[in-house]
Amino acid sequence: MKVIVDEKIPYMQGIIESLADEVVYAAGGSFTPELVHDADALFVRTRTRCDRALLEGSRVKFIATATIGFDHIDTAWCREAGIRWANAPGCNSGGVEQYVHSALLVLARERGLRLPDACLGVVGVGHVGSRVARVGRHLGMRVLLCDPPRAEAEGPEGFCALDELARQCDVITFHTPLTREGAHATLHLADEAFFGSLLRKPVIINTSRGEVVSNSALLRALECGQVSDAVIDVWEHEPDIDLRLLERVAIGTPHIAGYSADGKANATRMALQAFCRFFGLPETFRIEPPAPACSVIRAASEADALLQIYSPATDSRMLKAHPEQFEALRNNYFYRREATAYRMELPHGTTSSCDV
Repeated sequence: MKVIVDEKIPYMQGIIESLADEVVYAAGGSFTPELVHDADALFVRTRTRCDRALLEGSRVKFIATATIGFDHIDTAWCREAGIRWANAPGCNSGGVEQYVHSALLVLARERGLRLPDACLGVVGVGHVGSRVARVGRHLGMRVLLCDPPRAEAEGPEGFCALDELARQCDVITFHTPLTREGAHATLHLADEAFFGSLLRKPVIINTSRGEVVSNSALLRALECGQVSDAVIDVWEHEPDIDLRLLERVAIGTPHIAGYSADGKANATRMALQAFCRFFGLPETFRIEPPAPACSVIRAASEADALLQIYSPATDSRMLKAHPEQFEALRNNYFYRREATAYRMELPHGTTSSCDV
């Protein structure tokens, strides 16, 4: 069996070689029909477009993407071609939760956002959004949930429409997949009309997919005061992002919100498990992220401890200083550990982690 593996998928090397006869590593953007034509399976990330142009005439039977999103896979064509695929739902939910939590703490300290007085709107309440909602409640925020597909399936109780968030929220954070068609399409969910409907000049956070928020409309909303601030990790037209928007946002990062070592280990594990199930192979491997160099954090408060563990402001400063290095900053990112890997020693006692 021959497999092609995106070289940036961590914790793969040494395991996949025990499961396949031939393994070829390649950059995600360099997958070509010539490269994959005699492969049985592919392990990819979002940088590899898996469609007819890449796969027609190949012997590929299975694709595993080590990501939550799968809009880079033409699922309809793969189904017609008899190619099975698997993604890793929820793999990086802890990393994105950490990113949003720390971003809110940065906004409180550096931008004067009063978290206990604020209303948080969560758009998309799946694996990630549910955890972000829990963070908001932990911080004393009033939390509103918007998830039309869930409201339709489960009933409206507990959910709000997007226009209700536009009226009430001081922070609105997006955690939806990118869908271009259907009753609940999310392409440009936040567009000029949405920004024009905002009443409280909220902070906008997007860690979902770049195209969920119209970048040009967001820039205009920031410039005219419809939006007070923004935290943007995912962008339209990556890596050729809008430099005017990057300069204007409070925090701008190179698509790394979910890039924790814990999340990456989860994604690789889930991709390998799906591969083994498809080909009927034993799952004898074990994947654990490396322990942090120092697992004890001493701080005056929980917020201080969390920002010692990770602050997206550091990643933002690096991208703003070198936006031309977007891909390099993303591809060479040092995977951080999540807060559960640390023990925090605080003045009022010791807690094993910050699992809110």
